[in-house]
Amino acid sequence: MSAGALAGLRVVDVSTLFAGPMAAMHLGDLGADVIKIEHPRRPDPSRGHGPSKDGHNLWWKTLGRNKRTVALDLSHPGGAAAFRAVAAGADVVIENFRPDTLERWGLGYGALSAQNPGLVLARVTGFGQVGPYRRRPGFGTLAEAMSGFASLTGEPDGPPTLPPFGLADGIASLATAFAVMTALHARAATGRGQVVDLAIIEPILAMLGPQITRWDQLGTVQPRTGNRSASNAPRNTYRTCDGSWVAVSTSAQSIAERVMRLVGLPGVVDEPWFATGAGRAEHTDELDAAVSAWVGARTRDQVVEAFEAAQAAVAPVYDAADIVADPQFRALGTICHVDDPELGTIAMQGPLFRLSDGDAPVRFTGRSPGADTDEVLVEAGLSPGQIAALRAEGALA
Repeated sequence: MSAGALAGLRVVDVSTLFAGPMAAMHLGDLGADVIKIEHPRRPDPSRGHGPSKDGHNLWWKTLGRNKRTVALDLSHPGGAAAFRAVAAGADVVIENFRPDTLERWGLGYGALSAQNPGLVLARVTGFGQVGPYRRRPGFGTLAEAMSGFASLTGEPDGPPTLPPFGLADGIASLATAFAVMTALHARAATGRGQVVDLAIIEPILAMLGPQITRWDQLGTVQPRTGNRSASNAPRNTYRTCDGSWVAVSTSAQSIAERVMRLVGLPGVVDEPWFATGAGRAEHTDELDAAVSAWVGARTRDQVVEAFEAAQAAVAPVYDAADIVADPQFRALGTICHVDDPELGTIAMQGPLFRLSDGDAPVRFTGRSPGADTDEVLVEAGLSPGQIAALRAEGALA
């Protein structure tokens, strides 16, 4: 294992819930030294989300991995001064306070860049730094609604449907990490950092295809189609005879032809309407019925084996137990096992991709709040006496 492609990069994560912390996690997965700063008495609320074991939050074990933790009150003058000292040695700061909050504490980009001109400040908020909604509380759920995602998701006669996890936050975290690396690349040429303004409502919108162009050019809105597609068919989830589910995709014409021959309806392949995805979508009921009947007469393993032999596209609908047992995920090393001081060895999703020069390991799981406060502040130039004084004032945990 290597130290990671981003070894030597220092990232200060002063964000919460969830896009900013996830972006910092991605950078830490690639070797960056991530310093997580939380309020001494109100740590990141994500520590309380999801299931726990023996009083230890399981999500935080992943979300907080590879991050040293510092408990620091940025609204306290002494805490703000300590933060400026930490930021002076950083490459990146990621924050998600409401606009102008850092400025109110004397920690805006002007103040931070005065002592560190190369600093990149990533500001991750629900609605961005400008506009009429800039001061509204913003969460991924609101982005999933406002982006059009919810209106596209669900059955045609059902309500708009939200995802059961932080989809918009996850997409925004990737966009934030990409934006940070873009700004760092620009810094290599100019020597100057800059501000990244990322609104969580935007990256998920960018993932939703040509709905804006469709409205602009045709004046129509993409409808809800459940698991079906308005662009091709057959495309759905189908239940097998052993009670499992599989997903079938026929985005490519050749795959659609293989699927229909496999399920015993070869004659439709020669129909003129079958030659395009849109044409097939107009005959979804007929195609779906054939695939559903064929799949429903077989077990999941039989379906997957037959589709593989026919070089047609199918995937079983997995839950977590299936994922950890799957040989493809094992071959990729998707699931890593990390030693944790409270829970022993725990499994979690690993970094998003592999690099040929070597991958950085997940060095440690999410730590308790403030576990590394003294170490980080000493690195930033504070003396033990100064740290003790800040702790006595309530600026530190």
